[in-house]
Amino acid sequence: MCLTSATAIALASYPASAQEAPSTPQASSGPGHRAAHSEEPAGNEIVVTAHPPIDFGLMAGTESIEGDRLIAQSRGQIGETLAKLPGVSATSFAPGASRPILRGFSGARVTVLTDGIGSIDASSVSEDHAVVLDSLTVDHIDILHGPAVLVFGGQAIGGAVNALDKRIPRRVPDAISADFVGGYGSAADEWSVGGAIELPLGERFVAHLDASWRDSDDLEIGGFVNSAPLRRELLAEAEELRAEGEAGEAGEFEELASLRGVVPNTAARTWTVGAGLAFIDAGGNLGISYHRFDTRYGVPLRPGAGHHGDEEHSEGEIHLGEEEEGDGHRAETVSIDLVQDRFDLRGAIELGGIFESLQLRGAYGDYEHVELEGDEVGTRFSGEGIEFRADLIQNDRDGWRGRSGVHYLGRSMDIEGAEAFTPDYDVESVGFFTLQALEIGSGIELEAAGRFQTTKVTSNDVDFRRSFDQWSAGAGVSWTPAYGLKLGANYLRGARAPSPEELLSDGLHVATQAYELGDPGFGVEKSDGLEAYVRWDGERGQVSITGYVTEFDNFIAAIPTGEEIEDFPVFRYRQLPATFKGFEASASYRPLEWAGGSLQVDAAADYTHAKLDGIGPVPRIPPLRLQGGVEARHEKLRIRAEVEWNDRQDRVPQLANAVPSFTHVNLSGDWHPMGEDGPVTLLVAANNIFDTTGRRAASFTRDFVPLHGRDLRATLKVSF
Repeated sequence: MCLTSATAIALASYPASAQEAPSTPQASSGPGHRAAHSEEPAGNEIVVTAHPPIDFGLMAGTESIEGDRLIAQSRGQIGETLAKLPGVSATSFAPGASRPILRGFSGARVTVLTDGIGSIDASSVSEDHAVVLDSLTVDHIDILHGPAVLVFGGQAIGGAVNALDKRIPRRVPDAISADFVGGYGSAADEWSVGGAIELPLGERFVAHLDASWRDSDDLEIGGFVNSAPLRRELLAEAEELRAEGEAGEAGEFEELASLRGVVPNTAARTWTVGAGLAFIDAGGNLGISYHRFDTRYGVPLRPGAGHHGDEEHSEGEIHLGEEEEGDGHRAETVSIDLVQDRFDLRGAIELGGIFESLQLRGAYGDYEHVELEGDEVGTRFSGEGIEFRADLIQNDRDGWRGRSGVHYLGRSMDIEGAEAFTPDYDVESVGFFTLQALEIGSGIELEAAGRFQTTKVTSNDVDFRRSFDQWSAGAGVSWTPAYGLKLGANYLRGARAPSPEELLSDGLHVATQAYELGDPGFGVEKSDGLEAYVRWDGERGQVSITGYVTEFDNFIAAIPTGEEIEDFPVFRYRQLPATFKGFEASASYRPLEWAGGSLQVDAAADYTHAKLDGIGPVPRIPPLRLQGGVEARHEKLRIRAEVEWNDRQDRVPQLANAVPSFTHVNLSGDWHPMGEDGPVTLLVAANNIFDTTGRRAASFTRDFVPLHGRDLRATLKVSF
């Protein structure tokens, strides 16, 4: 029974599958997005455009979230912030740890960036590790697909998520300016507050200060904490214990099976501070910043995993996940205490002739997190990293434009403790890339990209040293036969070096509750991806439809062997053929427009099918999802009602539980009492108003960490 339970959750540690966000004009509308990408200078004001400016507007299907929409969706982790976008899902391990999933890919196959530079954390190492990024201090977030992702790395097979913050200023304001955001969410008694201020220091210098704080309690839900199959397992275990005369322990399992209303050990607390200074001149700019990110959050564990009656608990064993009592059968709650200190640099030199500018971007991060059992240190992850890129931007020459550059990354990770499942390691990579776009007339546009990258993985603990050469390329074509209509296709050849975890793992991985074994002989993972799309943007509506397929000859996945070590199932990483395919579609239409307002209806759908040849379905695949909404705007007020339906996901591996369908109904509104561009905005929302229980198929904690119940939210933004 215990091995079956542990295997069921461990199976969910395979790579997952979701969808790319389609390019929807309404998603990237609004003054916030326009200002971030191409601000219009007033008078002699000098403005630095967003870095890197990948607004080619060709084949790189881009979804953006900013302005009121970003404020309303802001959550403690970027995965939850983006999860409602069409085609996007999230790992949703817990409220304190959630990473975005694009087109079914997560981890190293989705690059999460801050202003073009990686997050320099351990979030891709394990699902229970938080992403070091706070949306309260972010201006807007772009989701990118197509050849343009090779600017960031050939490993970004699923796409790239790029969050642009304002920590290094891009303009010198005429006077002191500030933003304040404060909010409350009822589902976890969540309070949040964030603020930023920019101070001009003469004509060419500007300083920036920001801080944020977020605190939430255990998550409230609308039904049982544990899924129906898991409750049956717990009750069966209780019945066996009663038959053996262990009435006390049987009662514990029965109590776990009956848990409802609140998910234990899901509270989180995060605070950040940051400062920046920039010099901005007509001939170039240079800026630096500092950021500290500090969070502590609960790590919920599968109830009953690792239970062995009266036997002694072996080292590294996972217990019931509750505070210890006199019987010795309960372990302390597990939490993660994480701190990162980060320094960033951004600069540019304006050039002439063929080249517009040379853009420089770099960051150094010092990262540490401690996995705590109660207040005792269990495992410590500590590391540091440096990342630097230089991009040479071409001027537009009769429709030909592009960018080329070099990209360096070096990081180390030291892991200490009984639950260290990989040795200490160092990773170093250097990449060279180019991205070119050409308009050839008759509405036809071409795009091509190429990247060469070499990656070295070293672990002195096990005398391991290997280098991987990765060649990646992409190409696309689009045709605009009529105004507002665009048809196109893209091809992307991806190449990804195996991660240190895939190469070197040899130990119990607590988050997946499995004993994982890597393979130091892996080669470069290669993929071939195709997508075709149709987009229409009319006066009263938009339509976007995209279909895609990505095939691998040697996809790296953790596969169960049927063995067990330390009473946990063994998963060995293997390279296998795999296929990911799916579609996303979105549409909106305004049937009514009047002076000062309009009525809009919109809909979206996404679906992914993924399989490992000779094995079966890839776990944690989001099912078919349908979304629909009605939105009314009149002068200072906007009101929206929306429905999201997730189909049942029964394409799951053996021993994994199917995920039931669920529906969320949401209401929201915002009010600008001093006008659309005024300094005050009030946003309110009632999410999941019928308090239904939903479980995200892309999360391997879905059997014991459901999505939030009814969540009433209010947010106030003030700018001056």
